Amino acid sequence: MFQHLFAEMNKMLQEIAEDFPTAEGARRNDLLCKYNMLHRLSDEVMDEWLVFAEKLSDFRQNADFSPPSEEEMPQIEAPELAMDSFVRGQGYYKLLMYRKCIEQFKQVITRYPDSLAARLYLAMAYLQEGELDVSWGHLHHMLALIREKKLKAMIYNALGCIRASQGRYPEAQELFSLSLQHDPLLPEPSVNLEVCRRRGGKLQFGHQLVSLL
Repeated sequence: MFQHLFAEMNKMLQEIAEDFPTAEGARRNDLLCKYNMLHRLSDEVMDEWLVFAEKLSDFRQNADFSPPSEEEMPQIEAPELAMDSFVRGQGYYKLLMYRKCIEQFKQVITRYPDSLAARLYLAMAYLQEGELDVSWGHLHHMLALIREKKLKAMIYNALGCIRASQGRYPEAQELFSLSLQHDPLLPEPSVNLEVCRRRGGKLQFGHQLVSLL
């Protein structure tokens, strides 16, 4: 499951090791950024693995491993999460390799077109690549699938940010207003409405939405 992620991390580390001794200027800074990212990911993986290993051990000691009957077999709510393409796509996203991330999640939605998680990864990856209209399409697709008001509010806010980035402020204002209708306590739409009013400023995409990835 994780082989692809570690293969890419090793490939990136090899590039750093080969080029860093002679790198200068912007290239050296780029390699340092990649090294810091790999170091951070390595620490996160180790921390998460230690927590997981402890929980796995606790479960193994207390669980009943007798096989259930067919009637008791649970149904997987989001089977796409087990796809290799999904796991690889997540890894590419963490490595900021958005184009490869897109390739993987396009395979996921071919099989599971209504996967909210896959659509969100695609929307964010396309956004990072500057393909705003494609990102819009995936976010808009999600709206029809979402029932939870807070999440719908975050999607409307993200759509508003895309339109505001394109200078389409009246449309953006409508979307930010819809966001507030679904969740009046969400702070970003109010800030973004002020950006639209001034026709300039920093848009607040919403850290809560990004944190879902």
